[in-house]
Amino acid sequence: MALSVEAALESIYASITPKTSELIPIEDALGRVITRDVIATHNLPPYDNSAMDGYAVKTRDAGSCVNVIATIHAGDNKSILLSEKTAVKIMTGARLPQGCEAVVPQEEVHITTDGIILPKNIRPAQHIRLCGEDIEQEDRLLEAKTQLRAHHITLLASQGISHVHVHKRPKVAIFASGSELKMHYEHVAPHQLYNTNSPTFVARSQELGCDVSFIGTADDTLESIQTHITAALDADLIITSGGVSVGDADFTKAAFHAAGFQKVFDKINIKPGKPTTFGTIGTTLILNLPGNPLAAALNFELFAQSIIAALSGSRAKYLGVLHVYLDAEFTCKPGRRALVPGYYDGQCFKPCQKFAPGMVSPLATSNAFMMIDERVSHLKPNSRVKIIPTHFTLYSPTQQDLVTR
Repeated sequence: MALSVEAALESIYASITPKTSELIPIEDALGRVITRDVIATHNLPPYDNSAMDGYAVKTRDAGSCVNVIATIHAGDNKSILLSEKTAVKIMTGARLPQGCEAVVPQEEVHITTDGIILPKNIRPAQHIRLCGEDIEQEDRLLEAKTQLRAHHITLLASQGISHVHVHKRPKVAIFASGSELKMHYEHVAPHQLYNTNSPTFVARSQELGCDVSFIGTADDTLESIQTHITAALDADLIITSGGVSVGDADFTKAAFHAAGFQKVFDKINIKPGKPTTFGTIGTTLILNLPGNPLAAALNFELFAQSIIAALSGSRAKYLGVLHVYLDAEFTCKPGRRALVPGYYDGQCFKPCQKFAPGMVSPLATSNAFMMIDERVSHLKPNSRVKIIPTHFTLYSPTQQDLVTR
């Protein structure tokens, strides 16, 4: 019996334990998932400092002429006591002199031969950055299971943190099966095809932060597929395409079962991609995708991406959706969940005008897809639909409803 997409995804998450950890420099940590909380080691700013180029003053001197007694630049370590009727010229980021109550921007003072005349209105603490107003020592900067982005690196660097504990990258091995397939660097005969699935899976897995190995293309024989399986078993996840249907030369399932494959599911109520299969051999996860390029790529986005996100250890490991408007009327045949590629322009989603499981061109012209409920046969223009992006990742810490109904 074919599983629902929801049940298939739940089975995937129930089967996966995140990767173990390693300690790496923050320069190499972009996109990685931290395994423990990061705690602030000191205040930021570490001292009261000026937010402007101007003058450190006493508020009671507002409207008065005061004498400028010194200048402090950012990085100076001067010990200066500010008294009444005096001011200190100060640069942005410089430590405040003792007794400073406000900073007056330089463009707001009038310079005379006797000193500077301050404006009549000076607010206490104006243009002052207080010690710890951004980050206080012992604050939790980042929670465990956070995937590091560029501005998380900013936080780490601000605290002088040079290394972080992160989950290891998922190790993915990829191969295709099909005697008719040739790689793009090989000669293709009239009765053969180029293998587009494996390069697609390799590139997409790399985009998702994996360490990727391409094992090759297996012939449609039990022995050839078993050889490729053996070569891939040191990976966390093996992704294959082709040979999972019911044809006379579809040996992929038999080869994996001979290697100790434990099935989790082997049919999904979805089109295209019904024969998508998931299971394990020991601790290695196995995802067998269909051979048709569009079917393989769309099901990769649903299932391989979910597996990789779960392996990464991130709290936000569930696929997210964008709620957008449909560009035009759309009809489809009900009965199974339908995956429909298309282009999202920032407001509306426009389904591809032509697409079929064996096509490759829709992959290049689309940047998202929608999954339509099996009972839906017609969607009106401007209908609200849910789309899953493919040109960037969108994850959620909770499982989302992915279906357009």
